[in-house]
Amino acid sequence: MKTFEGRRFSAQEIAGVGVLLALVIVLQVVGGSISIGVVQLNFTLIPIVLGAILFGAGAGAFLGFACGVIILIQVIIGAVPFYALIWANDPIVTTLVCLTKTTVAGFVAGIIYKLIANKNGIVAMFVASALVPIINTLIFVVGCLFMFNSVHVLSGSQNVLVFILVSIVTFNFFVELGINLLVSPALAKVAKIITKKR
Repeated sequence: MKTFEGRRFSAQEIAGVGVLLALVIVLQVVGGSISIGVVQLNFTLIPIVLGAILFGAGAGAFLGFACGVIILIQVIIGAVPFYALIWANDPIVTTLVCLTKTTVAGFVAGIIYKLIANKNGIVAMFVASALVPIINTLIFVVGCLFMFNSVHVLSGSQNVLVFILVSIVTFNFFVELGINLLVSPALAKVAKIITKKR
């Protein structure tokens, strides 16, 4: 198995990605999200950020894709009323949004982290931690615009774009951004210290 940079993963890196994958699955399935209004806060972004920081863009994308698959399964089985509605009306766009938002977020965070880490590792951790929720939310908003009919049903008499930005995204985005900025860099720093001692 090769990384995005073309080198092979070490056994320690494979084990690390495996642990983060297990964390993605557990967080998303058991307790990775808390419903706030019509959507959910996604705590699964934390292991995606950690994968991107510790193991690179390929690992970030892989963990993001795994998260997307789990979210898609939850959408299909109707675990959340909002997702059930968008799946019923726009299954193709819903699938694309579910599979791309966290995949792209993990991939881009890994690339940007590597570019900045050579100059300042701490800044790189914070930038990568911020990028994952920003990209995740941006792709979700664009996807919602393509699912206009579904969102229009939920918005009632409100302007659809205002409804997306205020009712669906704003609170969730800022909480996810705050959590990632607080937790991910600290965990990544600890993980780097532990792996250097081995």
